[in-house]
Amino acid sequence: MSLFRHALSRLSEDLLLTILLVALIPLLWLTEEPTWALHQLVDWKTVGALAGLMVLSRGLEVSGYLTLAGQWLLQRIHSERRLAISLILFSGGLSAVITNDVALFIVVPLTLGLRTVAQLPVGRLIIFEALAVNAGSAISPIGNPQNLFLWQASGAGFVEFTLVMAPLALALMALLIAAVPLAFPGKRIAVTDVPLVITRHRQLFWVSLLLYIPFLVLTEWGYAAPAAAAVILLTLCYQRHILLGVDWLLLLVFVLMFINLNLLAGLPVMAELAGHLLQLPGEVFTAGVLSSQVMSNVPAAIFLYAFTDDWQTLAWGVSVGGFGLAIGSLANLIALRLARQPGLWREFHYWALPALLGGCLIAALLMGLQRGWL
Repeated sequence: MSLFRHALSRLSEDLLLTILLVALIPLLWLTEEPTWALHQLVDWKTVGALAGLMVLSRGLEVSGYLTLAGQWLLQRIHSERRLAISLILFSGGLSAVITNDVALFIVVPLTLGLRTVAQLPVGRLIIFEALAVNAGSAISPIGNPQNLFLWQASGAGFVEFTLVMAPLALALMALLIAAVPLAFPGKRIAVTDVPLVITRHRQLFWVSLLLYIPFLVLTEWGYAAPAAAAVILLTLCYQRHILLGVDWLLLLVFVLMFINLNLLAGLPVMAELAGHLLQLPGEVFTAGVLSSQVMSNVPAAIFLYAFTDDWQTLAWGVSVGGFGLAIGSLANLIALRLARQPGLWREFHYWALPALLGGCLIAALLMGLQRGWL
């Protein structure tokens, strides 16, 4: 099942990698940037931070204790509505610590497993879990790739970044919880005891968990790449099989994404397009939301950051932009592919598009209060 889950995520990554490689050829032809300087277009601090977090997150996942915690939670909920709220909170909280896509690889399979013990709208639960990891991960500099990039690129401190994002992330989570009564009845559900056949590695769990703190401290001090190298080396000596399960292809995708989008940003036509987007009502926020609906929120953050130094508003825009169309966030695509339910893509937009509208209104209200407009 683990191989199946990772194969699904890699289908999207393979397609994205192909697009990036094909697009690189005309971009190199159109740009005046010398090819030997392409490495300078990559934000290696972000790539290093992502590499280290992927290894540590993989260690937590393989330890089995996160799955055990999820199983324990799911077996103690007796109302469909309370189950939905618990899964939203669990998904959002988990994503803030181990990134949104890793959280989905834990929560979605657990939710699918509920079909064997109860009659539940599993597809709708997964939709809300996808929205929850987008909302919950927004609060943390390490919750999702776009936050990780903006945190490293802006030079903001971990606490500073978290405080900037907290009002929006908490409001988006509250929005999802407020929508639960519309999507899930309050009827009681009968969940039978399910044997927990989970391989647990206590030492791996504690080592991975305790390494988070020094890794984040070194990353904040600007030593993300050396810290990631140390984590990889330690894992190679201690539990080398962990490295085999890390999605290294994703790192290559990010390297190419930095190169392509920075080359793209250097083209006069794209600079003009970005200028038009940034002049729309709402400026940076609106540009972040709209760009996410076309190219997903990670590329949108990388692209627009070349044209603005307002990282706070951009971070808010691409976070809200994770709602709306499924392409708005890679997490949406992962969740929907893991679910593999007919008609779920259509139902996703029934909830995600209103969530986008609600997120925009909430963000506008919060920004108005912060800036003294209201």
